[in-house]
Amino acid sequence: MNPAAADLLDVEADFSSEERETQGMVREFVDRRIRPNIAAWYADAHFPQEIIAEMATLGLLGMHIKGYGCAGKSAVQYGIAMQELEAGDSGLRTFVSVQGSLAMSAIAKHGSEEQKQRYLPGMAAGEIIGCFGLTEPTAGSDPSTMATTAVREGDQWVLQGVKRWIGLASIAQVAVIWAKVVDESGHSRVRGFLVPTDTPGFTATPIEQKLSMRASIQCDITMEDVRLPADAILPENPGLRGPFSCLNEARYGIIWGALGAARDSFNAALEYSQHRVQFDKPLAAYQLSQAKLVNMALEIQKGQLLALRIGRLKDQNRLENHMISAGKLNNCRIAIDVCREARTMLGGNGVTLDYSPLRHANNLESVRTYEGTDEVHSLILGQHLTGHSAFR
Repeated sequence: MNPAAADLLDVEADFSSEERETQGMVREFVDRRIRPNIAAWYADAHFPQEIIAEMATLGLLGMHIKGYGCAGKSAVQYGIAMQELEAGDSGLRTFVSVQGSLAMSAIAKHGSEEQKQRYLPGMAAGEIIGCFGLTEPTAGSDPSTMATTAVREGDQWVLQGVKRWIGLASIAQVAVIWAKVVDESGHSRVRGFLVPTDTPGFTATPIEQKLSMRASIQCDITMEDVRLPADAILPENPGLRGPFSCLNEARYGIIWGALGAARDSFNAALEYSQHRVQFDKPLAAYQLSQAKLVNMALEIQKGQLLALRIGRLKDQNRLENHMISAGKLNNCRIAIDVCREARTMLGGNGVTLDYSPLRHANNLESVRTYEGTDEVHSLILGQHLTGHSAFR
């Protein structure tokens, strides 16, 4: 299988030597540790904690953060790594995203120096797993309606509430929980808290019977009288811009990651079409098959150009929020279409775990939904184009 088969314009030729090194390192890891096992992990709904240590050794956990034992890589290197991981499986890329782009980023962006020193080195080493508690059963796309509260009682904070679809919560040692706090003026503001998951009253329960992201963990969290010390609060950047800045880090990784799933599905269809013979010639020799392959390759290539452009802008500190929405919306949309189209070329064999496209397509139903649905990103872009907010 040629991973660059869809690179019609030789875009990867513009990668630097450091970026190529990152690509090769993560690709080798995926080929060796993920590809031989992912079908069984997915079928058994097993998240392979046994590979976390090697991910940490490769510098994948918080790899875009500088200092505190993190790799401090560029945005493009981080994006390339996410693309290669998701070519293996979205669920395993999601682990790196939750750990690094959400939990670790929250601490790096909004935590005190003591909090950073306490958690980030261990998280970079894979010794401490984190989760990011924002979404609630009735507060998804509109987190401003969250019902979780934090009340100050003497020298403690007391948290009450529920969260849903929280990645890694049942194996995490620390949870970044976002809650509403009433300030001195009587207004409520969203603030972040670092919650050790062994705190009495904190319970994380894995969500089972999923049809997507089966090789990863998502949980319900309940908090009943969870008592924390005064310094558990993240001191910087109060308000919804706190979690949103972390979500943008995760959305950026998805822009690249979704293309990994699409590329892997395209390659599976291309390889299959070369060997599957019908009516005395391989599928690849038929016009309709070639049209499907061409259309898939074009969409992947356009998505790759978009991802690389956004990555270069991020490294130059020129990236704006609406650009992230453009990338997330476009690349998730085209990736799921590519995976579904690739499945059609595999016929009935494509509905088995012997081949990757339908597994990728199922995973992308989740990727397309989390960190902002198509509708949310369309409205963000619509507001940018028109100057009018259509959210309410």
